[in-house]
Amino acid sequence: MGESSSRQTIKRFLWVVAFGIGFAYVEAAVVVYLREIFYPQGFTFPLSDLLSEYRGIRLYATEVGRELATLVILITSSVLIGSNFRTRLACFLILFAVWDIFYYVWLKVLLNWPATFMDWDILFLIPLPWAGPVLAPVLISLLMLVIAGALLYRDSRWQPVKISPLYISIIVSLCIFVIYLFCRAGLHVADPDYASYFNWPAFLASMFAVIALFLYCYFKK
Repeated sequence: MGESSSRQTIKRFLWVVAFGIGFAYVEAAVVVYLREIFYPQGFTFPLSDLLSEYRGIRLYATEVGRELATLVILITSSVLIGSNFRTRLACFLILFAVWDIFYYVWLKVLLNWPATFMDWDILFLIPLPWAGPVLAPVLISLLMLVIAGALLYRDSRWQPVKISPLYISIIVSLCIFVIYLFCRAGLHVADPDYASYFNWPAFLASMFAVIALFLYCYFKK
């Protein structure tokens, strides 16, 4: 039973990864077109006002709608692939992480960008523009992959990870704080000193706190 379940877990993982890689190409291709239209001279920081970059509220709203549609696709795919809350959460984490990492892989292939992991990018527009160095979302995605793999492994062994509501609320609060850090930086993308607005110490401290909490719950008897 355990060995068969492990094989099914591996198969599910590989299909989820394949979906994430393919979807990342779709996302990267859209960005190639957007940059050709809005940044023909090159995508460099500091940026001007994002609303003016998108030449009006209609195109800005369209881009926000595209991001919402992306989240809907990732969430619904996870629900369809997973068999319970834990596996669905793991599938979402894998999909999001693989999609995010390979989004930058495909941009490197198609545009030879980013030049380094410290290049800045507009990460998201909901509820406010998110911005930061490429390394930051990549680190988050790698952590998501590790957590998802751990959840699936334990689930396949019929030893699911149990996280109390208290620890879930702390982890969610830390995630919201990280979003705040990205949004804070996103509000200053037009400033000459934009890079100073991303708080690396707070970001890394939040990451280590999430890792510590998850490890505690993972190895707790």
